[in-house]
Amino acid sequence: MIKLRKLKTSDKSVIAKQLNNKKIWDNLTNKIPFPYTERDAEIFLKFTERDKNHKAFAIEFNMEFCGIIGLIKQKDVYEKSAELGYWIGEPFWNKGIATKAIQLITDYGFKNLDIIRIYSSVFEYNIASMKVLEKNGYKKEGVFQKAIFKNNKIWDEHRYYKLKVNL
Repeated sequence: MIKLRKLKTSDKSVIAKQLNNKKIWDNLTNKIPFPYTERDAEIFLKFTERDKNHKAFAIEFNMEFCGIIGLIKQKDVYEKSAELGYWIGEPFWNKGIATKAIQLITDYGFKNLDIIRIYSSVFEYNIASMKVLEKNGYKKEGVFQKAIFKNNKIWDEHRYYKLKVNL
């Protein structure tokens, strides 16, 4: 069973253990440090408690923490949009967890955040992430050519979006 739950201080160790993985970090923005420590997890947990625009949740698979998913509500003229971000610990890959977690967070966002649009950016080599977004009805909005600088290389950014029905 896959569910989302509130993050807890006690998640600190497992977050650090799972996120301290270069294969995961290669698909995240550089604001996530690598190597990733328990102190980094502690800072993240405190930040998500304080920032009302950042809704982050633990992903559980069979009652075991396996990743994080969240929405960042945008500001100013973009206030009806939220950015989706997520990661799954490597031992939990290829189990359908990301697909279900995206469905759950998308439903949550449209029902609770007064938004009409959710979007996500994916690095060109992260085909698995593109597929799980597409399985959830996200559409490719465009490709931002050579927009990403990661691991000393230039990559394309693929942008996906989903609109709330019944606008």
